[in-house]
Amino acid sequence: MEDRCGWCGAEPIYVDYHDHEWGVPERDPRALWEKLILDGFQAGLSWITILKKRDNFRRAFEGFHPEVIASWGEADVQRLLADPGIIRSRAKIEATIGNARAYLSIAETEGFDRFLWRYTDGRPLQNRFRNLAEVPASTPMSERISKDLKKQGFRFCGPVITYAFMQAVGMVNDHLVTCPAHDRVARLG
Repeated sequence: MEDRCGWCGAEPIYVDYHDHEWGVPERDPRALWEKLILDGFQAGLSWITILKKRDNFRRAFEGFHPEVIASWGEADVQRLLADPGIIRSRAKIEATIGNARAYLSIAETEGFDRFLWRYTDGRPLQNRFRNLAEVPASTPMSERISKDLKKQGFRFCGPVITYAFMQAVGMVNDHLVTCPAHDRVARLG
């Protein structure tokens, strides 16, 4: 795909992610949770680092099933801290366990997918940015979602992480209008 979004680069794993995942509307609650957790692990790092380790994360976190992770304790934290295939941050690992508990609470009351998608009335927001300089790092909506997630007990979900998450799961279409993926993703909304 010529004229991809400028952040994509040429590395095959990144190109595949850009072309087939980024911006595609995600409705599966567990997949949404996984992506939010991975975006939290990205804090202070590049997304390509997380993308290259994603399969390791999935293995270490047993498929990112919140029902499993919510019951983990210190022994699991130690196991993960010893795993060279993932980002070994105690704060991020402990946040993931707490975030699993928060996810389950939201899932019981309204569903994690509905909790997130209600901010956009269930439809992706269609932006029409022409260059990367126009794309914001956060928005008032990502600030609101971040605040509401934190009220529910989530951590590592500040407004910038939340906006990156919103872009990745297609809550907003931030493919540049010059990118061939823009119109394809817009049609999925």
